[in-house]
Amino acid sequence: MTGRADPRRLDGRRLAYGRPMTDQPIPAQISASTTVDAPPAVVFAILSDPRQHSRIDGSGSVGSVIEGPERLTAKGDTFSVKMKIVVPYKITNHVVELEPDRRIAWRHFGGHRWRYELEPTDDGGTTVTETFDYSRYKPFAAKVLALSGALKRNRHGIEQTLVRLKKAAESDAAA
Repeated sequence: MTGRADPRRLDGRRLAYGRPMTDQPIPAQISASTTVDAPPAVVFAILSDPRQHSRIDGSGSVGSVIEGPERLTAKGDTFSVKMKIVVPYKITNHVVELEPDRRIAWRHFGGHRWRYELEPTDDGGTTVTETFDYSRYKPFAAKVLALSGALKRNRHGIEQTLVRLKKAAESDAAA
């Protein structure tokens, strides 16, 4: 095989006729967490600045910001980013959740959300949970997403983004 995902598998589970060979439903969210040795305000400053998204992106798909504010401050804010997944394209995101130093999420035309939730730790750090939420997808679209290998790629991208976010936030906190 040439490194391409086997379309008959979803996160290691064999698929039969496009459905997992298990009674377990395909999850509608993919999440991972990490603990960062930096306060929530430092982490949120990175997440709410679209120009820093390529700094922390672990998927390799996020490029430079084309347009948008220096800081995302309210639901409804928008920003456009150069992307590349196989081919280059531009995507415009809309902030759909925002609570300073606690939560931020955005979505584009696809309807799924990228969400970051921040929980302060007792020692002054932050537990960060990143979630790819496609619970608003219709069942057919969710199956197409699963069969395309996007869920596995997104899980890997989330894990790598959290590694990069941790490094960036800890560096910013020490500066």
